[in-house]
Amino acid sequence: MSSAHNKSAAVAATLADIDAGRTPDAATLRDAVRALLSDLAKRAPGRSVEVRVPPYGAVQCVPGPRHTRGTPPNVVEMDPVTWVLLATGRMGWDEAVTQGRIRASGTRADISDYIPM
Repeated sequence: MSSAHNKSAAVAATLADIDAGRTPDAATLRDAVRALLSDLAKRAPGRSVEVRVPPYGAVQCVPGPRHTRGTPPNVVEMDPVTWVLLATGRMGWDEAVTQGRIRASGTRADISDYIPM
């Protein structure tokens, strides 16, 4: 089975668990988060925003000034389930912000133009 297929399967399995009201398996959720972060980095190449989904991953993305040292000025952080829901269009950016499910700082931290994917 190809790596891309495994990643798609991880996203599908995670969404199925969420839809059924189950807690996604940690390894499957990790793979889904990493696959979707990778997709974001490809869709919005750059290094001006850091998107963090602890404990599973982080990427730098979005065109603009490059950050190289210390804490990035533009950071978006959320839990893994929120990231999967946002990236797949199951939850909107404004809804997640209003519910306090996203912590975003910096003038470029709104990545809503790049999601869902």
